Amino acid sequence: MEGNHELRNLLSREQLQARLDAETEPRTTLSFYRYARIDDPQAFRDACYARWSVLGVLGRIYIAREGINGQLSVPSSRLDEFRQALYSVPFLEGTRLNIAIEAEAKSFLKLIVKVRPKIVADGLDDDTFDVTRRGRHLSAREVNELLDREDTVVVDMRNHYESEVGYFRGAIRPQVTNFREILPVVEELLEDKKDREIVMYCTGGIRCEKASAYYLHRGFGRVSMVDGGIIEYARQCEQEGLEKKYIGKNFVFDERLGERITEDVVSRCHQCGHPTDRQLDCANTACHILFVQCEACATTYENCCSPECRDFNRLPAEERDRLGPGRLFNGQRFGKAMLSAHGEEDKK
Repeated sequence: MEGNHELRNLLSREQLQARLDAETEPRTTLSFYRYARIDDPQAFRDACYARWSVLGVLGRIYIAREGINGQLSVPSSRLDEFRQALYSVPFLEGTRLNIAIEAEAKSFLKLIVKVRPKIVADGLDDDTFDVTRRGRHLSAREVNELLDREDTVVVDMRNHYESEVGYFRGAIRPQVTNFREILPVVEELLEDKKDREIVMYCTGGIRCEKASAYYLHRGFGRVSMVDGGIIEYARQCEQEGLEKKYIGKNFVFDERLGERITEDVVSRCHQCGHPTDRQLDCANTACHILFVQCEACATTYENCCSPECRDFNRLPAEERDRLGPGRLFNGQRFGKAMLSAHGEEDKK
């Protein structure tokens, strides 16, 4: 447990980064989720924090009455201890740990365990449909077989800034900024395809679990999902020597922002249009928009998304503090990655 036996982090970002940089032992990055009934989420949250912090776990874990959703990293030498601690909770026994492709990367700075209304913000009223009647889980081999059929519809259930840098070939990729938005959009897009074979995918599988139950409730007949999401699909392809039908990078919600699945570069710099899949947050913290930028433009714009943000970032801190309040930058006015450097919506 961290200092003063607090069940929260007490260090600054600079201290956390220094602590992580000083580590010499490799870490394993992983994710997991489990839908289950948790009667006292706060007590369960505190127990998880206390147990995992002493193991050196870092990451972001959300707990709700409907279950748990975690993305984290563990010192590799303590991975078995973490697994034992996780599986000691009856409803988590046997939960699959999705090991990241770039598993040894330093992906998180601190341990965050939060109680939320839901483990994924979906905007659904779970009392209106059977959330346990979910779609069929597909192995990587089954995914490839279905995608080879002309009548299969494959749908990306992620946000646009995730699918911009990598996707399954031929996938429908809705231009939305959050999961709450995507459910009605996809339903409308597939209204005339209710009898087709529909394969959904997301990063680790959790969004498709709820979405598949919702679409079955809405009258879609054949709904399947990539079991374990892109992470598990890529692992199975590597293990079994299968063709990877997912191309590019898999966006991840940690310090890495992405892990490479294939060498294909499917996105372009938002500023000059050069092929690149280098994603970053605008260096102007008053903007902080997530966007795609090549190395050349990173030099020109100093890791900012626009000349306006670059010039503002050059000002002394006191001047930024004086001018910043109330000023709208790209990241405040628009959703992530939706704006080019010239202030027009990205039409790609």
